Amino acid sequence: MKALVFSDNQEIITQILTALKGRADADAAVLSPLMEGMDQYGATKLYELTGNPGSDAIFHALSKIFTEGKYDLFLAGSTVRGREVAGMMSEALNLPAMTEINDISFKDGKVVTKRFFYGGKTLLEEESGARVLTVMAGISEAARVQGKSELVKVELPASKITTVNRIDKKAGSVNIEKAQVIVSVGRGIGSKENIEKVKPLAEAVHGEIAGSRPVCLDYQWLGEDRQVGLSGKKVKPKLYIALGISGQIQHIAGMRTSRVVVAVNKDKSAPIFEEADYGIVGDLFQIVPKLVSALKQ
Repeated sequence: MKALVFSDNQEIITQILTALKGRADADAAVLSPLMEGMDQYGATKLYELTGNPGSDAIFHALSKIFTEGKYDLFLAGSTVRGREVAGMMSEALNLPAMTEINDISFKDGKVVTKRFFYGGKTLLEEESGARVLTVMAGISEAARVQGKSELVKVELPASKITTVNRIDKKAGSVNIEKAQVIVSVGRGIGSKENIEKVKPLAEAVHGEIAGSRPVCLDYQWLGEDRQVGLSGKKVKPKLYIALGISGQIQHIAGMRTSRVVVAVNKDKSAPIFEEADYGIVGDLFQIVPKLVSALKQ
């Protein structure tokens, strides 16, 4: 298999390239400028796309590269722009598509993928003839390889898309995807006011506060930018402390690559304990103060 990888998020490209290592020959297309070390993740060729990165312009450039390079697969990171480009590639090149995969392998010329269904409650493993795939962040732990990619600069054609306004997120927004320590709360926290009671723990471990989907979206006790899960951020901290989180699979999908997981929950049968390295069965409002006290000592 010969694959062409694209994303406007370069970290996702490094993860996809790592996932394909030993399974397919891969080149990658990246929006300029390149991040440091981008040419050390296993792509044979690295196409640096310069110019106005409208989705239509990216599609026209990549469809030409894909056709002339005789690629078998097109993989796009599952971002807004990646999904747009993947849709155009599938339609224009008449290639079957598979969306939102989080694992990939090959068997007898077919693509074997895994992806979540039914709101993350089910994990499907599928064999198909898909040739266009959108890939969820976190498909692998990105790892550099020996050697560097051949760099090829590509000027994007003119785009018909014009950005008429841009509103950046207000200052103070957090990036939990970069956090080394996360203290995450679930529905078991009970109320927005109770989040204040776990902040001393976050401060003691120098961590960021995050939350599950119900906490961030349904009840809005925390901002959407702090949501961990399939429909939120994918995190991989050194330490993930889950407080009052049951551990539904859509949440697990967002934190499974955490190095060490500590879970506190009153329900000893909560699924989160299956993912935890250390589990404490009990009332988080009694346990958190004890943890803080122990850490301060």
